Amino acid sequence: MAPRRLLLVGEGNFSFAAALSETLDPSTSLTATCLQRPADLARDPVAQENVQRLREQGTEVRFGVDCTQLADAFELHDREFDRIYFNFPHYGRKAGVAKNRELLAKFFQSCTDVLAEEGEVHVALCRGQGGTPADKPMREWHNSWQVVAMAALGGFILSDVYPFSCEAVPGYKSTGYRSQDKSFHVEGALNHIFTRSLPFESLQPRIFRIKLGDQWFSFPEPEALVGKLNRGFLEAPSCHPVKTINEKLIAELDKAFPLKRVKCSFPLLPQGGTGVVTSWNRDILSAAFWISFHEDNANSESLTGGTTEDMEDCLVSFSELSLPKSPGRDSKEEAHEGIYSQAKICLRPSLLVHVQAVIQAPDFLPGSLHILSGPVFQKCRISPFTMPAFHETLFIFGFSENLKDGCLQSLLDHLKGILDNLLTQTFLEGSKLSSSVEFVFQPNGKDYMINVKSHNFGPDCAKDLIIGSVITSATSILHEDQCFVFVSMNLDLLAMLVWSISDWRMLWTFDNRFLKNFVPGKIEPFKSYSLYPPCYVHDISFWLDDKKGFDELEFHTLARAVSQDTVISIQFLSRFQHPKTEQVSLCYRLTYQTCDKALTRQQVASMQTQFRKEIQQQLHVTPR
Repeated sequence: MAPRRLLLVGEGNFSFAAALSETLDPSTSLTATCLQRPADLARDPVAQENVQRLREQGTEVRFGVDCTQLADAFELHDREFDRIYFNFPHYGRKAGVAKNRELLAKFFQSCTDVLAEEGEVHVALCRGQGGTPADKPMREWHNSWQVVAMAALGGFILSDVYPFSCEAVPGYKSTGYRSQDKSFHVEGALNHIFTRSLPFESLQPRIFRIKLGDQWFSFPEPEALVGKLNRGFLEAPSCHPVKTINEKLIAELDKAFPLKRVKCSFPLLPQGGTGVVTSWNRDILSAAFWISFHEDNANSESLTGGTTEDMEDCLVSFSELSLPKSPGRDSKEEAHEGIYSQAKICLRPSLLVHVQAVIQAPDFLPGSLHILSGPVFQKCRISPFTMPAFHETLFIFGFSENLKDGCLQSLLDHLKGILDNLLTQTFLEGSKLSSSVEFVFQPNGKDYMINVKSHNFGPDCAKDLIIGSVITSATSILHEDQCFVFVSMNLDLLAMLVWSISDWRMLWTFDNRFLKNFVPGKIEPFKSYSLYPPCYVHDISFWLDDKKGFDELEFHTLARAVSQDTVISIQFLSRFQHPKTEQVSLCYRLTYQTCDKALTRQQVASMQTQFRKEIQQQLHVTPR
């Protein structure tokens, strides 16, 4: 839809406004403004001619408008502009980068008062001023105007950037500061388009309620998983890419094998039994999120100020969930003393914990591929390709011992063919990008990791990612005469590879613009609506407690929680041992960057301060 109301600020001789007005639809209104007073343009015949031309066309022209105080220039009923233009801003005279950054920051903050909710801010800058990789050559960050960081102060993200073309607006002639004769150098100039970011709010953990028999219990969402439970990406109405990729995978396998979809009616909280107890299962459970839930007699009222959600219908039935009993005590004693009111149990770290329940079901059919899909949660170190919450699909295949080799090879061949096909659908004809799928043997000589060597993120950005596993060593789970193969796949990683999404956090955004990238029936490369977000780097060092160990995984998990997933990398820098006390100090570097929201230096500084407090309280270290 064409923008209805346009606002131009910082016009010099009004030549841009005059040229733009010739291209507009009659239904579009244009307001052109400048900081100068009418008397200041009295000696500029070009400006006077343009102003007269604009007014004859019905364009509103205003003088003395300060672009850093736009709310003062427009009444409340006269705001809501669909697009705001600021071409070649400059603080004046020989102002350095600091003053021009200040001008941009105040301008963006001012735009929030007069811009429509889905409006755009267009800022044209000379070559190199913006400080983004779109500039050729790119200036050093400290020597640029840092336009994306200044826009973040107003809650804006850079959504597009392209060359500024004077030819696109015939008649436009840039002028210098306050319409001076010396014009700006527009060769290599770029037009930066900014849109509103979702507000960066401090999300509070929600409270979930579950029903065990006739009793309701509640538990808080782990802080590292805030906003990631109950998203429903795989549910029927969803058009999320993880659902699309799951459905494509299942549809292709259905062509080669008898297939049975198992409804994910299992609890998010696994029962005491963990299904297949092997080394790989123990590794999964060691990274689980453990939670405490409490007896809850409230009628769905919010606890601790958070949002309460009932999990009875939206997730699963918990009626069969068994709580651990204390040794030497019978259930009547425990029930009487409320021993069940505080139990500790983990969120589901993998669908593999449900294998035994699927196989033991009366309708389990050997020779058929049983498929189970759902969200899982695991603690992990911070990186763009490791995630604490993701969607897993699990294939369970049972067959007779004498058919093992043939059935396994058939499954692997079909799976490789399907994955290879999915990973090449986004490539344009003649593209040099490529991906290849390999099944890599594990040290036990029986199981495999599903490895993808991908160039989907660019020819100079090769990734070697493990997207799943094939477990063939489970031979005697239920019946000695049957073999079982389990194929576990990370749907989020697969979706990232297929659509060239470079950051897992984008899959979990609440911004509706994300889903608009995905057209039903088509697989095309994902185009981000947040380009070149700024990075902020902070180092942190601390003394370890001699009596307590240091858990680096918990360190990463705590950083994830405190920063609301804005820490994108944690780098170990150094270890120091004091020569006299022998006390050990560690130093790490944290890099903050968002993929979908505006993030400011001030917000990051506040997070870093809070992180220092949290590691002291929870990890028992002493920040230096």
